[in-house]
Order: sequence, then C-alpha cells, then structure tokens
Amino acid sequence: MPRTDGQSGRRIRRLDRAHPVESVTIAVTDGDTRVAYWSREAQELLGYTSADIIGRPLDDLLSADGTTLRHRDGSMLDTQVHLSPLLGATQQQNFLVTTIASPGTGKLQDLMWWLLEQQSPALSIYDRECRLLWSNEAARQAVGLAQSEVRGRRPTEILQGPAFEELERRILRVGETGEPEYTELFVALPREPRAHAWTADVFPLKDAGGRVHAVGLVGNDYSEQHQSRARMALLSEARTRIGASLDVAGTAQELVDVTVTGSHFADFVSVDLLEDVFRGALPGPGPRTGPLPLRRAAQGGVRPLPPDVAPAVGAIHAHPQSSPIVRCQVTGRTVLAYIQDPDIERWLAENPVHAAYAHALGTHSLLAVPVRARGVILGTALFLRHAASPDPFTSDDVTVIEDLVAKAAVCLDNARRFTHERGIALALQRSLLPGRPTLHPAVETASRYVPAGGSAGVGGDWFDVIPLPGARVGLVVGDVVGHGISASATMGRLRTAVRTLADIDLAPDELLTHLDDIVTHSGLPQDADDTDDVSAQQIPGDIGATCLYAVYDPVSRTCSLARAGHPPPILVGPDSTARVVDVPAGPPLGLGSLPFEAAEFTMPEDSVLALFTDGLIESRHHDLDEGNRILCRALARPHPSLEALCDTVLDTQHLAVDGDDVALLLIRARALGPESLATWDLPSDPAIVAEARKRTCDRLTEWGLEEASFVTELVVSELVTNAIRYGTDPIRLRLIKDRTLTCEVSDGSSTSPHLRRARLSDEGGRGLLLVAQLTERWGTRYTPAGKTIWAEQVLETA
Repeated sequence: MPRTDGQSGRRIRRLDRAHPVESVTIAVTDGDTRVAYWSREAQELLGYTSADIIGRPLDDLLSADGTTLRHRDGSMLDTQVHLSPLLGATQQQNFLVTTIASPGTGKLQDLMWWLLEQQSPALSIYDRECRLLWSNEAARQAVGLAQSEVRGRRPTEILQGPAFEELERRILRVGETGEPEYTELFVALPREPRAHAWTADVFPLKDAGGRVHAVGLVGNDYSEQHQSRARMALLSEARTRIGASLDVAGTAQELVDVTVTGSHFADFVSVDLLEDVFRGALPGPGPRTGPLPLRRAAQGGVRPLPPDVAPAVGAIHAHPQSSPIVRCQVTGRTVLAYIQDPDIERWLAENPVHAAYAHALGTHSLLAVPVRARGVILGTALFLRHAASPDPFTSDDVTVIEDLVAKAAVCLDNARRFTHERGIALALQRSLLPGRPTLHPAVETASRYVPAGGSAGVGGDWFDVIPLPGARVGLVVGDVVGHGISASATMGRLRTAVRTLADIDLAPDELLTHLDDIVTHSGLPQDADDTDDVSAQQIPGDIGATCLYAVYDPVSRTCSLARAGHPPPILVGPDSTARVVDVPAGPPLGLGSLPFEAAEFTMPEDSVLALFTDGLIESRHHDLDEGNRILCRALARPHPSLEALCDTVLDTQHLAVDGDDVALLLIRARALGPESLATWDLPSDPAIVAEARKRTCDRLTEWGLEEASFVTELVVSELVTNAIRYGTDPIRLRLIKDRTLTCEVSDGSSTSPHLRRARLSDEGGRGLLLVAQLTERWGTRYTPAGKTIWAEQVLETA
C-alpha cells in the first residue's frame, strides 16, 4: 500500500507481497529516493539514458498517484510500479523499483489495447525522428525481435536494404509534412526464404490542434493478392502479345517471351510441335509407344543456353517414352514434376542433353503442358524453374499456365491454318504466273513475284507476257485488292480475261474497257429479287483491281499502253536515265462507264521498261512520288543482266515486305531490222495479185524459206484479193520473219472478213478457210486507219 516518507512527504506504493516473475527491474534508489542505478530495460522502456536520470528524484518518473511510470515523451505506461526495500550494513533504506503490466480489466481502454496488439497487420508507431516507440505482436514477429530490442531504433537499424531506406525517408517526410503516404515493398524479412509483397501505409498521428506527435505505420503482407494479380497480368499480357503474327514459329516464340522475359513465370521454356503443324496440316493420331519426334519451334531462358545443351530451334528431336513431353503429348494432361521424382530421374538418365542442362542450372521443378486446339494436340510446351527461382511450380501455376497455353494453342492453330491456306494460295498464284522468262524476239524479260510476309500473305498481284501477231508483244501487270485464295482466284480470272481479249488484238484502251465491263457485270447479283437491301449485296473481289496493259511493236519501236488505277511504268534509256512514263490515269476496274485513254511513246533499242505493282513503291516512310524517285535510282544502276537488276531493285526498294506483295516485270526492247521485214504498197488493181505473189516468193528465197513459198503465196493471193475486192486504199503487204513468218495485208476499210463454210454450189467463200487450215493462226487487227488481216506460219527452223 502507499506510504508517505517522513522527510520528503512523497507518496510511494510499496509491494507488500512478492512481485510476479514477469516483472522488470527498473532502478535502485538511495535513501532520498533518488535514482542511483538505471537498468538497460529501463532505458528501452522509458527512453531515458543513465546520464539523463541518475541522481534525479524517483517522482519524476511516476504518475501523480505514484502507481504508473511516465515515458520521456510524457505518456503514461500501462504498468504497475512496485518498490521493494533493500537493507544494507548502514541500515540506510534503499529501494528496488520494478514494474509489471497492469492486468486487463475488460474496459474499453483494455479492449482497444488488445485490438491493436492482436491485429494481423503489422502496426508500428515512430516519433518524428523515426525512432520506434511501439510495435504490435505481428510487427515483432515479422522482424523476429522483442519489443525491448527494437524500441528507440530506426527501421534501417533493424532491417537492411534499399526498400527500408526508402521507408525511413517516407516516415521522416510524413512526420515533417503531416501528409500520409503509401508504398509497396517486395522484400525478404528475416527468417523468410523468399521475398514477399508488402503494402505500407504511413500516416501522421495528430492531436486535436493538428500538431503531429508521431507517425503510424501499417504493414500488410499481400503476397497472395500479388501473386493473383501477377497471374492476371500474365494472362492479360498473353492476350495482347501472343498471336500478333500468323507464323507458327513466331507465335511459339511469343509464348516463350511472355512467360520468360515478360513475367518470369519460368526460367526456361521450350515449345515442341509436330512436324505436320509447320506444313500447315492438321496432325493425325500420334504414336503411343516409342520415341516421339518433335520439332523445336521456339525456346528461351533467363540465362543463355550453354552450347550443345538443348536442341536448336528448327531441329527435330526424338523424345523417349519416359520424357514428360511424351507423357503430356500422349495423355493430353499437364505433367507437374520435380527433379527428384523417379520418372524424371529415369528421363534424365535416358536423355543426357536435358540432364546436362538441368544439372548445370539447378532445375528443381517442371511443367509439361499439351498444346491443344480444337481437340487436337499440336505439341507440348515445357516450363522449367531453376535454382534462381526458389519457389517450385504448384497446382496454382498449373491452372494459370493451362489457360495461357490454351490461348497460345488457338493462335498456333490459326497460324497453322494460315500456313495451309497461304500454301494453297501461293501454289495457285505461281501456277497462274509465267514460270520462266518468256522468250520473244521483240523483248528480253525478267520478272519477280514476292508474296507479302506477316499476316498479309499471298495477294492478287500478277503479270504476263503475251505474244501478239506481227512480232509484237503484250505486257500486262495487275493488282487485286485483298489477299489469300480469293485474291489469287480473282487474279486468275482477270489474267484469263486479259489473254482472251489480247488474242483478238485489241488496243490497250479498248482492252481495259472490255475488262472493266467483265468485272462490273461479274459483280451483279444473279437475281435482283434475292435481296431488298442494296447494302447487303456482296461486292465482288474484282472491284478495286488495277491493271496496266501495254503493246510493244519491235518494227516501229513504239509502245502503246493504258492503265486502270495502276502506277505508271518507268522507262530506263540506253544512257541509264530513268523517268516515269506519262500515262493518263484511268479508274480502277469495276467502277464501270468510265473511259480509258491510251498513250504511245518510242522505246529506243536496249531501253528497259519496268512494270510493277504499288507494293514496290508504297511505304509508311514516304509517299508514292518519293517511292518512284527511289525506284528510278535503283533501276538506273549499272547491271550485268535483267535478272541481276530485278534482284537489285527488290533488295533496295521492297523494304516493307509485310505490307503488300510485289510483282515486277522488266523488259529490254529489241528492234527488228530491215533484214527481217518486207513491205510493199499495192494499188487497188486485181492484176497486182500476181506481182505480189512474185515479190513474196523472191523475198522468201532471200530469207532461205523456199519451203514456205507455196503456203505463203496462197495466203498472199487470198488476202490481197480480199483487200482489193472488199477494202479501200491504201493497201499494204508486209512480211515479218522472226520465229514465225507473218503475212499482213492492210487496207483502209474497217469491214472484217468472216470465216464460213461454202456450199458445193458456191463459187467463192473458200479462201479464208484454206488460210485457216494451212497457217498456225490468223486474225484481224483494227487500226485508226482501217484494219490489218494477218496469218502466221511456224517456221521449221525456229
């Protein structure tokens, strides 16, 4: 009970019974109740050093009733004070001062205390100098130290690392500014095998007047939420990054990048697929026993692979039956295994390559996940964790990675199907394009077709070289909007139409007009009543196609051409100067009722004409004019051959291979000299027919073609007679010798003869039938001045 000292009158509560064992010795006083001894526990509990307190009255540490202790900062401790008398030889009475925690009473103050002490978040209070005043049980367990060991210390005196240095700066800043702060830490606390994710709320403790007396800290371990968030982030990243390309190997590499470099889900990832997938085929049922051959589509790890440790990308590796890859492939279920499992030890014993890699990097766990799309297993994805990642794979990881691989499997199957369709379209495209340079006496040719890469694939770009009568040649290049099989099929229809129109020897502008009619009418619905909504009618793929058609005549060395929405060609002269040919621009095919205009220019011998599609000059880096200038510079470079020039142009010009496909056709102009020509102007007199036969026979003798004299004389007689009888002046006979012998008769009439079968009683009508039977082919070509009827014979010496 309390007593009053006779000399000083101070009220001190004595302990009349033994104090509990959990009591703490605070101090020893002298006979005047001044502090003579100060313990370390007292310094940690009350904040005073021995120099601060020795010699001071004990009342300075007690409450007014002498029952509890007062901290240096003025706060009262929830303790009871006990004084025990000490009797020495001098009989001077000294006191041993001890304290014990006050027993709980269940009152609101005790409940609040218990609430703070027993909270699961780590709670701490720091003074404005960032010294710890108090921490609850959760905080003490986190650092592994008792209250007496941490009181009065800064965070960086308890825990080391940049994260705690930043936390200490925040506590000081909050104590100074009075503004709360929030941060997230990823640190490993003492006695923890790995780092955890923590949130830290730092806030000021203010009085009613707003003055900051201390700083509170609430720390919460949110590792589970962090891991869940990381898994969701991984799946979200996979949705945006996997499937960006329609390439099988590229898509597999995207899966590797997301799980290794993106999220560090695994330390090493490999994707092995069945060989059929790379060819675009759907795999059939695989073998159930024996080694399974798989091609390595992609691989990657946080550390570079040692040489000769893992199969190279693109290599085929036969996996043994004990491999988790094979087990996953055969069963269709994910395999979660650890390096010490008997099955894994047996696999590594049979596979020294994987064993060397696993032992070199300390692999401790793995996941083998089937790559399944639309019920078919395409291959297996293998995920490894090494010593650098102390946490092994768990069932939670299985759930996440199966979702991710399922997403990647759909993208891989899309890439497989694209590969399949691209192969079909490319085969169709190449089958419709000229397979080799066209041999023609009028021109030397070289060509290239480059399908677009990436997701665009094979398009509808095309070109053709069409032999025409009179040693002339038709040159065509076109582009169909879109890509894939539909564009290739449309290209085939247009190419066939152009060849058909060219065979009837139409001028370039007339040919494009007829081609535009074909495209326009092919887009009309078969039955106008099929739909009431015009907007719902399907627009044909031909609409939007472009085309350029040119005819080169080696006799006159002129080139006549017209274009339908297509880039104009580039002419490179013998002096290596290049310029864009000025050709009137016509509308794209399929718009209908719009005219096309032809242009004509002279092509010097040995000049080069370049016809191409817009993929060669279009780029996101420059406009079409700049693309034409760049192409002109490339075409003007010295080159040993047209084939070499094609390669040079594609290497320097076609940079954006993913954007559009490219068709390039180069022709070098040749001229037919006087030694290959014979031309006569004839009067409109039937008597001249015999003279025309004689002149023809003499010229054939000069050319060494006496064996062709009989047929040629008959053809000349028939065509000249028809011109005199049914045509008008002027009449001209021309012979052209190249690989064929062409006989042409021109007159000023536009009336065309027709082939018919004469009756037995008819006196005429058999001439053209004989011409058609004795020659390779014949036809009529209309000119601004009239028409030309021609017939060709194949020379045996050709």
